[in-house]
Amino acid sequence: MLLLSMGVSVDGFISDRDGNFNWSVPADDLFAFHTERVGELGAFVCGRRLYETMLVWEPDPRMRENEADAAFADIWSALPKVVFSRTLTTVEGNARLAQGSLADELSAVLDSTDADVEIGGADLAWQAIELGFVDEFRIFRYPVVVGGGTPLLPPVTDPIRLELAETRIYGGQVIYERYLRVRDDA
Repeated sequence: MLLLSMGVSVDGFISDRDGNFNWSVPADDLFAFHTERVGELGAFVCGRRLYETMLVWEPDPRMRENEADAAFADIWSALPKVVFSRTLTTVEGNARLAQGSLADELSAVLDSTDADVEIGGADLAWQAIELGFVDEFRIFRYPVVVGGGTPLLPPVTDPIRLELAETRIYGGQVIYERYLRVRDDA
């Protein structure tokens, strides 16, 4: 399955007008959940900006100063990643630059593992949604209104039916919502 997991403000934005998302720092219990769920992935597909944001977890020794951070850093470093970029010519660690179309790369990555694959980065995720690849939406709703910025979801051509599969509350305030995409088999 292809999963989309993102933190979002109450008003539906993954970052504010300036591109900041510093309001989405996870509490300890949420960080532990992120470590667990990322450890279950078979691969991660992302755009350049998210790749560069998350790269700190690979080479920076400060990200291993406590047991929880070290556990996440180990899992993240080992996770195979496919990076879509028009500007990067190289990537580091267990990552490779995408060579084909998004549809071709997603098909290949999904075929390469029995585990779930996650996609990150707004633009890339939007394209995957429109192409019909995203099977599950994992939304972490933070108690903040930012008033504008990058929306979680784009305008869609046709409605996308979802089924609520799970909710949880982390840190006493972040609401986790897991939705399954309803597929018409007709």
